[in-house]
Amino acid sequence: MRKSHVLSLCMAIAVLLSCVGPATTTAAQGGKSLYQRLGGYDALAAVTDDFITRLATDKTLGRFFVGASDNSKGRIRQLVLDQLCAATGGPCVYIGRDMKTAHKGLGITEEDWNISVKHLLATLTKFKVPEKEQKEVAAAITTLKGDIVEKP
Repeated sequence: MRKSHVLSLCMAIAVLLSCVGPATTTAAQGGKSLYQRLGGYDALAAVTDDFITRLATDKTLGRFFVGASDNSKGRIRQLVLDQLCAATGGPCVYIGRDMKTAHKGLGITEEDWNISVKHLLATLTKFKVPEKEQKEVAAAITTLKGDIVEKP
């Protein structure tokens, strides 16, 4: 698996975490942004690290991480974190590619998608993310699936 495949899978993961609609709506209503409710940058970094580790060590998804150098893994981590931070209403800027472009040709399957979602929910549960915020993440996931999963 090429390094670009690893980056693309991780970008898919970041998108799974993105909640632009709910985060901005809450902030516009005078409440805290999702970024703030999740605990800010350090909390998002911890979630990102745990989630990527789960993906990389998964028997099915680990194939996307084969051959990535430590430097490449660090870049992937930062892009995922930046996208998560920006998407949840934080101060970061995401400079990566759009999801459709990033995932075209990777052959990410429905099974890959479902495994990723399970790992995401396990990570959020591990960090005691409240159910309300987990539901916001789940709502965002559904809208992005078509850009990531390829039809057989």
